[in-house]
Amino acid sequence: MQVKKAVFPVAGLGTRFLPATKASPKEMLPLIDKPLVQYVVEEAVASGIEQILFVTGRSKRAIEDHFDISFELEALLYEKGKDAELSQVRDIAELVNIFYVRQKHALGLGHAILCAREFVGNEPFAVLLGDDIIDAEKPCLRQLLDVYGKYRGSVLALERVPLENISSYGCVKANTISERVYEVTDLVEKPQREEAPSDLAIIGRYILTPEIFPILEKQEPGKGGEIQLTDAILKLSKDEAVYGCRFEGMRHDCGDKLGFLKATVDMALKREEFNDEFKKFLQERLCEES
Repeated sequence: MQVKKAVFPVAGLGTRFLPATKASPKEMLPLIDKPLVQYVVEEAVASGIEQILFVTGRSKRAIEDHFDISFELEALLYEKGKDAELSQVRDIAELVNIFYVRQKHALGLGHAILCAREFVGNEPFAVLLGDDIIDAEKPCLRQLLDVYGKYRGSVLALERVPLENISSYGCVKANTISERVYEVTDLVEKPQREEAPSDLAIIGRYILTPEIFPILEKQEPGKGGEIQLTDAILKLSKDEAVYGCRFEGMRHDCGDKLGFLKATVDMALKREEFNDEFKKFLQERLCEES
């Protein structure tokens, strides 16, 4: 069965970016001229996803408005003859079929996925987290889908991270199948360095089979008093094979302030209209600092 549905958990409060996120969702923070969440939606669409469910919370209406039609704005752009801008705005509303459901209680990522059960039904599905912007020639999710197509099991996006940073991630123990594909044998949520089974961290892209839902339904709260998706996937791996894909591409951790700044610089340097002048500015600033 092909994967055509994706779930976007976006109900978090974005406390690491306060006060910017006091009234505006973290997912709507602009990276150059697009909100973070649009980059991830575009990745999903480029990977073949046809339906998206946003699992939202309070104060997330800006996400719904962004992907909706804006009659007043479109009319104004049309009257002013701003055809390029009008096309951009219309394209956003026509990207993909989008649905919404509220996560009424902040009980963790696993609970957010459980909120998507009715939308997903009895199909494999993708999960994408908006914190991770992945710049890749072949979309990261497409790489995971290719692994799913071959092995027909749940697939986790993996990246090697320094062990001193491993406590910020879910981490896996895995047997190597090929250069970038693994069979996962154990998962640990945010382990201390000495407890980490490897340096392979789980990044915010997943392909999951619907068998995850009965597990999540019975899942007891784990670290932080939340229903941890990592714990549920570990239980799933006891009944069916779970795979890892060490994706090719540059990941920007935009859930972190420094990561967000790095992403802004890196993405700006890739834009032809900014490249020369922005690079010159950065070089001048570095010379002044030294």
